[in-house]
Amino acid sequence: MSSARDSSVNEGPAPAEAPPPDAADPAADEPGAEPAPGPDAGPDAGPATGPDAEALDEIAQALAALTKRLEREHERAAHRESVIDRLHEENQTLRRGELQSAFEPVRAALYRLHDMARREAERWASPEPPAPEHAAALLGAVADEVADALARTGVERFTVAPGEPYDSTRHRPVAVEPVGDPEAAGTVVSVRTHGFERDGRVVRKAEVAVGKAPERDPLPETRTTDRPSGLHEGGRGETITVEKQKPGP
Repeated sequence: MSSARDSSVNEGPAPAEAPPPDAADPAADEPGAEPAPGPDAGPDAGPATGPDAEALDEIAQALAALTKRLEREHERAAHRESVIDRLHEENQTLRRGELQSAFEPVRAALYRLHDMARREAERWASPEPPAPEHAAALLGAVADEVADALARTGVERFTVAPGEPYDSTRHRPVAVEPVGDPEAAGTVVSVRTHGFERDGRVVRKAEVAVGKAPERDPLPETRTTDRPSGLHEGGRGETITVEKQKPGP
């Protein structure tokens, strides 16, 4: 008997029986409970299905469309930059060409002026130089060449004749000269330099001398003295005033 009792003590409690495979989990039948993951669930499982898969697909499509749009905008920006660079280069080239074209008339006039100066210098250095009175004509020709060069740049020369009324918008007075005729006062007596204008606007006034009427002599000063004129009845005297003119200068 003791051996039978010892064997039952050594064996211990009997192990619990495992539930059958087809037995359902009672917690799974509760409302709102999530299904237990299957034996194949894991990070390497296949793509999700259902509403989540549709939302992910829409997000992927939106990102792809946005990427394509950004690429197109980048291409347009690069095209605009290339157009701006090309227009800037063409503008600079055009400006350089316009400046060179504007200088051409001035260069042509300076060429003529250079040739004239060299030619006249050789004449005056020759053993038989021209007469001194020819110098005035030479200097006048030089001034005309310079005026022609300025005219090709849009600046025209205007002249002033003596006797013209003084005009502060076109004349610059550099001297005042007395005139004998009072009517000549305030008019141009002599011209020192010509003036220049561009598009009707004076860019340099003509320097002139303006006439001034002579000052009139002041009236002679008078002086009064009192002296008795004589005696009247009663022995009283009468005082009269006598004006004496001060001799003029």
